[in-house]
Amino acid sequence: MSQAVEALVDTGTETQKDELIEQLLSAAYLKPDDLDRARTVHAEQGGDLVNLLVRLGLVSERNVSQTLSKLLDLPLFDIKQLPDEGIELGTVSYRFLKQNFLLPLSSDDDGWLVVAANPRDEFISRALEMASGKKVRYLIGIPSDIEASLEKFYGGGRSMMGEIAEGLGDIDAEDGESVEHLRELASEAPVIRLVNLIMQRAVESRASDIHIEPFENHLKVRYRIDGVLQEVESPPPSSAAAVISRIKIMAKLNIAERRLPQDGRIMHRVQGKELDLRVSTIPTAHGESVVMRILDRESIVLNFSELGFDQQLQQQFVRQLEMPHGIILVTGPTGSGKTTTLYTALSQLNTSERKIITVEDPVEYQLEGINQIQAKASIGLDFASALRAIVRQDPDIIMIGEMRDLETAKIAIQSALTGHLVLSTIHTNDAAGAVTRMLDMGVEDYLLTSTVNAILAQRLVRTLNQETAEAYEVLPEMAAELGLDELAGSGPHTFYHAVGSTATPTGYKGRTTIIELLEMTDAVRRLVISRATAGDIQNQAVADGMRLMYADGLNKCLQGVTTLEEILRVSQDV
Repeated sequence: MSQAVEALVDTGTETQKDELIEQLLSAAYLKPDDLDRARTVHAEQGGDLVNLLVRLGLVSERNVSQTLSKLLDLPLFDIKQLPDEGIELGTVSYRFLKQNFLLPLSSDDDGWLVVAANPRDEFISRALEMASGKKVRYLIGIPSDIEASLEKFYGGGRSMMGEIAEGLGDIDAEDGESVEHLRELASEAPVIRLVNLIMQRAVESRASDIHIEPFENHLKVRYRIDGVLQEVESPPPSSAAAVISRIKIMAKLNIAERRLPQDGRIMHRVQGKELDLRVSTIPTAHGESVVMRILDRESIVLNFSELGFDQQLQQQFVRQLEMPHGIILVTGPTGSGKTTTLYTALSQLNTSERKIITVEDPVEYQLEGINQIQAKASIGLDFASALRAIVRQDPDIIMIGEMRDLETAKIAIQSALTGHLVLSTIHTNDAAGAVTRMLDMGVEDYLLTSTVNAILAQRLVRTLNQETAEAYEVLPEMAAELGLDELAGSGPHTFYHAVGSTATPTGYKGRTTIIELLEMTDAVRRLVISRATAGDIQNQAVADGMRLMYADGLNKCLQGVTTLEEILRVSQDV
């Protein structure tokens, strides 16, 4: 890795390097405080400052390459556009290309098109032109991408991950000595590079979760990208024990304990970003399965419009948030964005006049000006016990991570009755189902109708890559079956297909929410008191003006935000 970093940042004279650093600052790839810290270390160690910034994780390889691309007015090479095979090298040696991070991409009458980490080096450029007998045109490339591509085309096909993992043997860590040996191995450079590479590629892929799963003959690595798991290149199975032990050490878990589930956290800097990774391990037949939830503090969006709320829905929800007391519930399955919606609500409510306290398990993002409590059942600090303490702290607004049991629900209701606004989540399929779930928990119906102001249900759907999406007209028969004419007036109606590209193979990029908001009207309250079914409550809410998630999804299909296939994938109402 260090050789790649040196190739990336040895980009010319000191003046040119200063210019590169200025551009990194102006593009917000590098923070001024981080630069000051690096300068302090640089004064002691010497060497190249930009090299140091990359090695410390204060700026990423990609960001430096992007900045260099702009400075030199040369395109940045996307590895997804890599051809299936390399070109004939002639008298140019593979060793020369690898040492200088040069990747010949194509050859024609005009000469060679080469991806280079450092096209400013005139000596290397002249040497390449002399050896190849060709004129050379350049693209800017990320050193690790160049290294992996060279290995694939000319180095025997070993990937960077395979090269790093080469030499790691199978390890049986059943006794104390093996555990110590495993601890030593997990602290060695190849294993550290392997784990860092897995995390780096997850960040580059915009993954929300990393799954590392050992099986009998292979180690499977999968990333959850835009809500869908995708298998990626994995380390050799022989490295499984070392890789998992490295992750457990980073998360401060007990590597000798492989019989029980464990939970931990990793604070790690990847590509210049400070990441918070929530780690969970469970024992399986062939070793421990590890899942890491990536919490990127810099990428969290706390804006209702960005989350997928249209203007009407946003106004309705904000009106509920402005109520002086009561309960607002957000419901949906795991991974549907409930916590982000609650954080967005809290950021809207967070003023100097209000005291806000939350109890969460875990605290996913830290919000300035809000008192956040991490629940810890192992020491008796569960939601209920934390809530009993919170109400003595004179809060205005309380956020509970989840309504898990009757005791928590009762304290939340008592808090709402005594003048607090309470926000929480509950796991149900739709908004009406949250009412029946709380009744089933044992909450009295008259307390429920007295305190619950609104219930918001949501799902996450993938959004289309607008550059490749393909429009099509909905057939009248399908429009009738979907109820489009009732929703959007008589046709014709236009939907969109997801079309893949090299940059977005699935045709999707990012996610948005589809939402329904049930407001507790008098008619709905009467149905709750009479113990009506969730279906009856939903029908009454629709009659009172609620728009179902399904209808919200169809609207987003008509707007070209997502596809019908996505709505059908996440909606159970169709």
